Amino acid sequence: MRSLEDRFNKDFQYDWTFLNDVPFDEEFIEATTAMASGNAQYALIPAEDWNRPSWINETLFEEALQLMEEKNILYGGSKSYRNMCRFNSGFFFRQKILDQYDYYFRVEPDVEYFCDFPYDPFKVMRQNNKKYGFVIAMYEYEDTIPSLWEAVEEYLEETKSRDADMENNAFGFISNFDFFGKSFGVLDSNSDYNLCHFWTNFEIGDLSFFRSEKYIKFFEYLDSKGGFYYERWGDAPVHSIAVSLLLKRDEIIHFDELGYKHMPFGTCPSAHYLRLQQRCLCDSNHPDNIDLNVISCLRRWWKDGSGKYFLKHDS
Repeated sequence: MRSLEDRFNKDFQYDWTFLNDVPFDEEFIEATTAMASGNAQYALIPAEDWNRPSWINETLFEEALQLMEEKNILYGGSKSYRNMCRFNSGFFFRQKILDQYDYYFRVEPDVEYFCDFPYDPFKVMRQNNKKYGFVIAMYEYEDTIPSLWEAVEEYLEETKSRDADMENNAFGFISNFDFFGKSFGVLDSNSDYNLCHFWTNFEIGDLSFFRSEKYIKFFEYLDSKGGFYYERWGDAPVHSIAVSLLLKRDEIIHFDELGYKHMPFGTCPSAHYLRLQQRCLCDSNHPDNIDLNVISCLRRWWKDGSGKYFLKHDS
């Protein structure tokens, strides 16, 4: 919070909204209120939005937890992590405390911002009709989402792809396995999903998209499959697939001037003059810088999304 205030919000005084499934203690409220340059507000997530639904088969759920723990899958044995992923996929935007807002900036613990923001990203979003913004794109762990793409394909078939503008969306970003640069993607997928997703520990979005009928239909169809619990579907691939299918690709923006880190990966502006201008405390050549790493999907975004147009080629 201090990092983001120092690098960005001290100049704009946007509100902070804290959500939790248990009440915040007075010490936390006092410290965060003092840290915020804007207003700070706090809300309790309703149990029905956070807890796993009653229709989840508890036997299958416990078996899934045990199996993923045995495979050492990240957060594979965590019940609360699954609640968090489902909440961030389908319920955060329904919280009444957010009704007054048009956009959100997701802020997570243990994130550090390396550079001064050169602009107000909310203003950039509004002026350029952007609906979703990201900084890092990378591959998902397939063991956490083995049946997610199957559910997506069923959804598209059932809805006749009415909500997906396949000519103008970013479907290629999540489905293309072709060469980019001198290499293939680093991971081999067992489905037609190439596993690319936007890392959601930094995301800025238009709440009207997530509140829209087409997104809610998409989420509720996926939710009905139980994959948030029987597997370990993350909100990152769910958000990424949704925006890639349901938005136009030029409604998605890569904030490539921003630098941040969430362990174990980070990103830093590659241009020397930008790092000086924005007082960056990072090294674009550091091994933790993921942008051109083999596990990054950024080059895929440049080629198949709406990024570096000079890398596109005629079809």
